[in-house]
Amino acid sequence: MKMIKFSLPIALFAVCLFMTSCQKDGTNEDVVSHSYYTPEGFAVISEYLNIPESPMEYKLDFPDYYNTDFTLYDKDLATLGRVLFYDENLSEDRTISCASCHKQAIGFSDDVAFSRGIANNETARNSLALGSVFSFSEYYGSESFGRIPFFWDNRATTVAEQATGSFTNPLEMGMEMHEVVGRVNEQPYYAPLFAAAYGRTSEVTQDNVLEAITEFVNSMGSFDSKFDKGLSMKASGGGNTTSLAREDFPNFTNIENVGKAIYQNDCAGCHSPVVSAPSRTRSNNGLAVSYVDNGIGKLTGSSQDMGMFKVPTLRNVALSAPYMHDGSLATLEEVIEHYSSGIAAHPNLDFGLTVDGFNYSQADKEALLAFLQTTSDEEYTTTVKYSDPFKQ
Repeated sequence: MKMIKFSLPIALFAVCLFMTSCQKDGTNEDVVSHSYYTPEGFAVISEYLNIPESPMEYKLDFPDYYNTDFTLYDKDLATLGRVLFYDENLSEDRTISCASCHKQAIGFSDDVAFSRGIANNETARNSLALGSVFSFSEYYGSESFGRIPFFWDNRATTVAEQATGSFTNPLEMGMEMHEVVGRVNEQPYYAPLFAAAYGRTSEVTQDNVLEAITEFVNSMGSFDSKFDKGLSMKASGGGNTTSLAREDFPNFTNIENVGKAIYQNDCAGCHSPVVSAPSRTRSNNGLAVSYVDNGIGKLTGSSQDMGMFKVPTLRNVALSAPYMHDGSLATLEEVIEHYSSGIAAHPNLDFGLTVDGFNYSQADKEALLAFLQTTSDEEYTTTVKYSDPFKQ
């Protein structure tokens, strides 16, 4: 039986709605028609934001092959988090938001090797694509609990830590968290949004700013690609999804199935047979014999960690060029060529790789490229609930 998950805020909110509906059937005739915002509050919101009068539902309907049906998120918190995610006022010079480096149309990635932060500063590493993740809430967290940490050096274990790192990075948004709270209090549209999420007498704090961003990011999930549809078809009769992912998919072309077989043989050992949580969280893939940026080793100082970086997830990978921690590979074709013939003999080279590479033929390269393109989720890159809510 599949497990159905509900977040606690939604469950409590559902109870509140039930009680409100009972009041409407009884003697209380003064219940306002706005369940979330007062008319005055919604008028302020509408001046700045394209937010519906009743917030959109934030719900992840997982594919049939997964072991959970769906997860609901608190739509008031997620709506607030969406606005915070896109708000440029929350950076030092009011030019940068979280979304500046994580653009929805390209899988919440950036299209340059190093993103631009405040004062046109370059970031130190390539922006990881948020759209590469099957589900943040399902996979991200501490390595000690078998989950995936954040950043290329795996230094953060929660969305709140990750967001704080971006807010306070002098190359990115250049703020202290108390300054972020101050900027939130300056903007008139936040009062009704916070009132809906936390109650009208609540105070804006660092914790609830980060909680709202966490709820929005955790509500992100990408699993409506051609690959996911094919795996669901195979899993409809039951069976182990890892094994089924190795079989030909009925909705794939021949070249896509050939590419999938290559991926399963050569890539899935790190990047997951079902293109979800990586099979391991850190690796050196032989980009160079020595590195200017030593990744996890720069953080820990351990010789065994030098040149080690996060193993990224690969959903929407065809949308998120350039690639690697330094953005040094401009196209997927260059990535495939690297693994075919360009692997350097780094001392910490992953045990699944050799300096000889995989020696792909041209047909192999074309097939692997065709398969990687099947992980693109077009709906995810356009769905309104993840889009920029600010009026231009």
